[in-house]
Amino acid sequence: MTDLSRFIRDVPDFPRKGIIFKDITPLLSDPAALAESIRRLAERVEKPDAVVAIESRGFVFGTGLALHWGVPLVPARKFGKLPGKTVREVYSLEYGEDTLELHADALKPGQRVVVVDDLLATGGTAAATARLVEQLEARVLGFLFLIELTGLGGRQALGAHPAEALLAYEVVGEGPRGASAAGR
Repeated sequence: MTDLSRFIRDVPDFPRKGIIFKDITPLLSDPAALAESIRRLAERVEKPDAVVAIESRGFVFGTGLALHWGVPLVPARKFGKLPGKTVREVYSLEYGEDTLELHADALKPGQRVVVVDDLLATGGTAAATARLVEQLEARVLGFLFLIELTGLGGRQALGAHPAEALLAYEVVGEGPRGASAAGR
């Protein structure tokens, strides 16, 4: 079994001093490691009826999972990026708000979905995506992430929904904006 942590590069002081950014591009540039990550994520939950992938890096893993399972991919996009009728969810950021959207006809009532993103930190974006799914009367089976930054409350923000991550890094420092992640 491949050690996927070998493909995560630490970038000190990005996007600002004191933060160690977890860069997934080495994993994306290695087809075998990327395929292994998709396979391992797929093993963590039962096959859903659809995959909801969060913009933008969630699209990479969501696409792989949708193809693996042979189910539709539903993109959760930033406000104004989807044409046609949408449902919206406004959520809080550390300093302000943001908005995510799904197409209003993207999911059917009762459909079972898995929400996918590359990283779980505070959980705000993932929780907002779950609320969008529920607006459309679909059901979240769980969340899948490549990386979890522990200590930021991400799992708690997701409520009772199961969440799985392939890699975890403990956050040390002053919080999500001024935090460093240490391998675990």
